[in-house]
This record gives sequence, C-alpha cells and structure tokens, in this order.
Amino acid sequence: MTITELETQYAPDRRNTNSYKWDAMGGKFGRDDLLPLWVADMDFRAPECVEKAFREMVDFGVYGYFVPPKSYFDAVVSWEARRHGYPIQPEWLRYTCGVVPGIYWLTSILTTPDDACMILTPSYYPFMEAIKNTGRRLICSELVNRDGHYTIDAEKFERDLIEHQVKLFVLCSPHNPTGRVWTPEELRTMLETCKRHGIYVISDEIHQDILMPGQIHHPAATVGDYNDKLVILSAASKTFNIAGLKNSFAIIPNEDIRRRFDQYVLSIQATKGGTFGYAAVQAVYNHGEPWLEAVLEVIWDNFVYLRDTFAKEVPLAQVTPLEGTYLAWVDLKAYLTSAELQPFVQESCGLAVDYGSWFFPSERAGDTHIRLNLATPRANIRQAVDRLVSELKKKSN
Repeated sequence: MTITELETQYAPDRRNTNSYKWDAMGGKFGRDDLLPLWVADMDFRAPECVEKAFREMVDFGVYGYFVPPKSYFDAVVSWEARRHGYPIQPEWLRYTCGVVPGIYWLTSILTTPDDACMILTPSYYPFMEAIKNTGRRLICSELVNRDGHYTIDAEKFERDLIEHQVKLFVLCSPHNPTGRVWTPEELRTMLETCKRHGIYVISDEIHQDILMPGQIHHPAATVGDYNDKLVILSAASKTFNIAGLKNSFAIIPNEDIRRRFDQYVLSIQATKGGTFGYAAVQAVYNHGEPWLEAVLEVIWDNFVYLRDTFAKEVPLAQVTPLEGTYLAWVDLKAYLTSAELQPFVQESCGLAVDYGSWFFPSERAGDTHIRLNLATPRANIRQAVDRLVSELKKKSN
C-alpha cells in the first residue's frame, strides 16, 4: 500500500461519528471547531483484513458466548517473534480490556494500598491516575532532558527507588510522550536496578510497533533475566487503530504472578473480551503489515515536515527527536510562557493538543511543551504546523 492510497482510501471524515478525538473537544477544550491533534488514535481506517474478518462474522450472524481460538494466541505469539524477536509461550498470555486497565489490575495485584509505585516523568498521565486511584503512593523520577533528548540518570533512578521504598516501577517503552526508544543498555540499567531491590516492573509496550527509520524496539524481557518480577502489557490497538475494540494482552512469564492475576480478574469477572476484538487482533497480526508500513511512512513524513519547518522558521522551538510512537513532543518556551500556551494554541492557532503540564505531577507547574498526534493525513499536519509557525513569528516580532 502506498501513502497516497492510505490517505485517499483510508482517511474518512471522522466528524459527527461519535469520535472522542473529533467530537468531544467541546467538553475538554471549550470549543468544537479545533483541529484535533490530541487523543492518541489514528485518523486512518483499520486495514481491510479487519473488515473482512467482521464481514464473515456478520454473515454468520450468531454472536453468542465465545472462546478465544488457538489461532488468536498463535497470531500474537507469531507477531512478537517476527517483529520483535521475543519468543513467548501461549500460556503466558492474558486478556486485558486495555493497557491502562491492565496497569490498574496489576498495580492492585502486585502491591498493597499505600505502597510506593514509581514512573518516569514526563509520563503518560493515566499512569499517575492508576497509581493514585488504586490508593498507592505516586513517586515521580524525572528524566534528564539534554536539549530535547531524554535520558535516564542511573544514580538518581536508584536513589529514588531506595529513598521511597518503591514496590513497583511502571515503565513506558517506547516512551510516551518523549518518543524515546530505549536502548538495551538503558533497559538493563533500569531492570537490573529493580531486580537488585526486589521491585516489580510493569512495562507498557503498546507503542512497540510504531518505530521510526533505523529504530529497534527491545521488549523488556529480552535484555536479561527478569521474568520473575516482570509483566509486559501490549496490544494491536495503537498499531492498527482498533482501540475501541478493547482487546489488549499481558505477557506474564512467572507462574505465581499468572495465578494471582487469574484470581484477581475472576473476582471482577473480567476474564475474556468481546468476539470482534479477538477477530480483529488475529486479522491484523496475520495480514496487516502492508497497511502498517504505509502508516509509518506518513508518520515519519509528518514528523520531518514539523521538524524541518520549525528548524527553518522558528528555530528556538525545541522539537524532540522522534524515535518511536506517533507523538511529537515540542517545547515552545523560547516563545511563550506557560500561562500564554493554552490561549495561543487554541485561540490563535485553532488546535486541540495535549499540554505538557498534563504529563507531570500537579505540583510541577510552568511547563511549555505540547504533544502533537502525527497519525493523521499529511494535510492536517501541514495546516497545524503552518498555523503554529505563523503565530509564533508574530509573537517574536
């Protein structure tokens, strides 16, 4: 599939379709006429193989109780091995209705109320909510920002774990919102430190397939022996734009953690998902790669346009290098104060974005980043970038 085919045949108008991204802006931003670049879903139809799988089910017409078939598990196992070199066993797989719910469940399973759970900031904000909403103590260890490149301070990372007696570390790999694809050395640094102190690790790897040219995702379990304390959460949802089908999975190599997980989901009656979700995941993991390759080209092309246009027209804006995810992380501190940021983006530029302050604990004020969703037709990104550049130039004159 080519980029042109993707943008002409797989980019419908999503307005007035009950899309959270396009139709819920009024409640979030106070306006419903903004160009939405916030929620992390794509503006592209899922691959044709999903529709084919659904048509077969609709033609059959019976939607009774469903048992996930062996072919579903085979598809997940094959994808992990083929795309990421991770040889998992089918019996390690467990259903979750989303990666975020999976974090809630596993936080409740692996820790007790008031235990300390740590994340790296800036962080996808539902991580913070999951820890606080389950009655745990949120510990934030801030990444080192070197001119837009985010890294880990190994000594500070370990010091934070020890000082707060952390019981659980929630890792995001690739990292949202900074777009980092962690190297094997960085992963080992974090995981060896957690192993040394007996700390459980949940690794959210939902963006594992969204990689920019030259980047390689290393599943956390593949860089050392961490299976006794590690659970990986992932899904086809971000990769193939099927988040609404609520089908994600946990990879749990440790038998005791699997047993505790099974007991927990039984207690809340959340052991299996819907029929269509399983069918979609099986279809995309078996047949969706040509579609994915075209989407990755669009995302990279959008990022290059953003990066190069800003470098030429508003060079003081700091565009973080994009290694993974389809989310651009941009700092506008050279042009705007934190108080000016939201009215500038919404009123002057007519955009709906995620604001950097959302990705830090509430007590950390003054951030001037915006996060832009690049998984949209190129015309949308060009329009958004051109608006930002035009208005930033006015600010600097």
